Amino acid sequence: MPPTISIIGAGRVGQTFAKRLRKLGWRIGAIVTPSRGSARSAVRAIGAGTPRATLTPEVLDADVILLSVPDDVLENVAQKLAKIGGDKLHGKIVLHTSGALDHRVLAPLARRGAFTGSMHPMQTFTGRSAPRLYGVIFSIEGAPAACLAAQKIARSLGGTPVIIHANDKPAYHASGTSVAGHALALVESATQTLVKIGFTRRRANQALLPLIRQMLDNYESLGPHAAWTGPLSRGDYATISKHVKALRRFPREFQDAYAALALLSARVLSNKPSATSTKLTGTLKLRGKKSH
Repeated sequence: MPPTISIIGAGRVGQTFAKRLRKLGWRIGAIVTPSRGSARSAVRAIGAGTPRATLTPEVLDADVILLSVPDDVLENVAQKLAKIGGDKLHGKIVLHTSGALDHRVLAPLARRGAFTGSMHPMQTFTGRSAPRLYGVIFSIEGAPAACLAAQKIARSLGGTPVIIHANDKPAYHASGTSVAGHALALVESATQTLVKIGFTRRRANQALLPLIRQMLDNYESLGPHAAWTGPLSRGDYATISKHVKALRRFPREFQDAYAALALLSARVLSNKPSATSTKLTGTLKLRGKKSH
């Protein structure tokens, strides 16, 4: 008989998992969201499942219970499920999809005999389009039985499971956030800089997106050091000084981000990080001296 999965918190990640697992032959059990309307909507989007607006014992009729709720309510949901499930939780696989939290947030369920763990895809979910999961890294940690189940699910979804230590979840998640979240702010700040000097957003995108794509292609094919370009890579501190002065027209965050990223580049990309950082710091101080 095909395995069954119940989803608690069928938002972007939960729905994506459920849709794809259904197509792979999994049976979809209870779909739990904060309201009956949203639960019905999730079931329609998934194409299967039983909508529920509250946690009920029916959730535990599945082989795997997946908690895909916001981090700030995950512990509370685990406590409620432990109270409802009781001895029925013994031997159940319970996974959550948080990137920063580890399996220990599900301790109330583990005390009831459940095998708990976490599985998180290193991918961005906007809710506007289906994200690619093929080849995507899934971080997995938790009890051995939970890890085995999570690895099976990750591979079924086309992903590549990687076991990590529970204590390393925040650093792992910070890495992904730096790329998917903070890098987006970097791109938008560069776009706004061009708009400020007269570009339309369309022209700004036309200028920057090919640059970003080529940089990523170079990074993938050549590695970080060979792919590094720009004035700092050439030791052109005069041009950096011009950048610093030009950015005084923009909000302080633009200036601070440029300085922080330049120093980060010196640390992780330069062959002589200490010497490069020292020279760079002197150049960046020009901003501080002349802006007060």
